[in-house]
Amino acid sequence: MNRMLSAPVTRTLTGLLAGAALLCVASAARAETLRLLTWGGYAPDAVIEAFEKTYPDIDVEVTFSNNEEMIAKLRATGGAGYDLAQPSVSRIVAAQTEYGIYKPIDLSKIDTTVFQPEMMKAMEAYAKIDGEIYSVPHVWGTQGLIVDKSEAPAVDSWGDLCDPRYKGRVSMRLKRAVLLGMAFDMGEAPFALYHDPAGYQKLLDELTEKLIACKPNVKTYWTGGDDLSRLLLSGEVVVSDAWDSTAFKLYRQNPDIVFVPTRTGALAWIDTFTIPAKGEADEAAYKWINFVMQPEIMSQISAASGAIGAVKGAIALMPPESRTAVELAFDEAALANLKFMPSVPAGIEDMEGKALDRIKAAAN
Repeated sequence: MNRMLSAPVTRTLTGLLAGAALLCVASAARAETLRLLTWGGYAPDAVIEAFEKTYPDIDVEVTFSNNEEMIAKLRATGGAGYDLAQPSVSRIVAAQTEYGIYKPIDLSKIDTTVFQPEMMKAMEAYAKIDGEIYSVPHVWGTQGLIVDKSEAPAVDSWGDLCDPRYKGRVSMRLKRAVLLGMAFDMGEAPFALYHDPAGYQKLLDELTEKLIACKPNVKTYWTGGDDLSRLLLSGEVVVSDAWDSTAFKLYRQNPDIVFVPTRTGALAWIDTFTIPAKGEADEAAYKWINFVMQPEIMSQISAASGAIGAVKGAIALMPPESRTAVELAFDEAALANLKFMPSVPAGIEDMEGKALDRIKAAAN
């Protein structure tokens, strides 16, 4: 009797195991990876875990980067290797026009009602090519000065980075922001020269000489927010150019460290969601965009990055200490004086890079 039952039972168990194996294979085949190319703080572990819990068939793989590296990576592969990238809006039109590394955004797959209207207007102005939008906003912020007011109470302009009173106690990031900030401080209009390469080169030459002459003031050129934070908290540096988010986070630890928009206006940026041309997980990318723009998720991202969300009511979603720092830095006049950074035309970034290399190479 047992022998009679044994064959069918064995066959049944074998069939069940085979079916289970097939289900596992099918499930694995359905699972996909969302390869995210982003900035530090924009994809905290807790947010990734919450997303993967909501969408168990999607795994998130994060590569942290910056504007220059993002463009370089996507340019090298023709827009392959990543499914969602987060360049600043100023890096959309020129990069797409020259390299073709992005896809148009399908706005029907995004809940655009959550965005601040001003942010979407910026996408219309700076991320639209031939009638199609190539980005939607994620977070925004500004670049200006970060100052220890207990040591440098009079600082209010980019030119103060070169004030002899702060010799050896200044830091800078050798990137385009310091060039632009100094240009505005000199009474120039750098964005107006973007389509006049000869005129822009003349301005860059003047800025290069100014920043080379300023080198005795510079203790070090910072490369990351952690580096700058250490320098300011230790008192080695009392003034630097910086992202406002770095200042807002440091304000929690030392309320003497504040963000100064400068008398000529802070440089405003918007970091976006942009889909690479050869991305392989568009649907997962749209799910991520909609997920992270929810207020409770945006609050976590603001806490991790210090940036202000591009959603309605975003300042209220920031941690209390950061919210206080934002309100301290930006009165109505400062907000009205923001200098939104436009798209960078082809060739301009190379010109700026050469100027920055000259500054770096020059002896003190």
